[in-house]
Amino acid sequence: MAEKDFAAVYDEEIWSVYGFFAYRLPGAADAEDLTQRTFERALRAWRRFDPERAPVRVWLLTIARNLLIDHYRADVWGRQQAIEEVPEGELGSELPQPDLGIDPELAAALAQLTPRGREVLALRFGGDLNGPEIAAMTGLSLANVQQILSRSLRKLRARLEGGEFDRSKASSVRARSR
Repeated sequence: MAEKDFAAVYDEEIWSVYGFFAYRLPGAADAEDLTQRTFERALRAWRRFDPERAPVRVWLLTIARNLLIDHYRADVWGRQQAIEEVPEGELGSELPQPDLGIDPELAAALAQLTPRGREVLALRFGGDLNGPEIAAMTGLSLANVQQILSRSLRKLRARLEGGEFDRSKASSVRARSR
């Protein structure tokens, strides 16, 4: 595949990749950074991409999903290092708060879903994948993907419409976004 083809794929798929990250990360800056890293990694591997194995969007979101896992691992390691390295009493009272890429109430409601539910919703609505593509990417059956989507959407709707979610989480998310 030619570099020109990759530029067209970038133009077509950037918002799917960014959307996936926006559903999974608390800050727009992290979503932008990981979107950029996804396309950098994809460009390096472009010659090995095989459209017969998976559509380009699924391939890109698989790269994005792996980067997200690496990001969370590094974040956990970084927080452990920071805790060990910062002497007691040297932390300021005001820590920088993340800029949310999505509505604070939606972020709070998403935070109350299972990790699998959040991932499937992010792939469906952030990454714009369909059920069979999500199933192939995650190793779940199509019926399981559909069930997870249905349950997660019902829970989100109930929490957002009925106020059935933990308002303290929404408050803390909203406070961080200011």
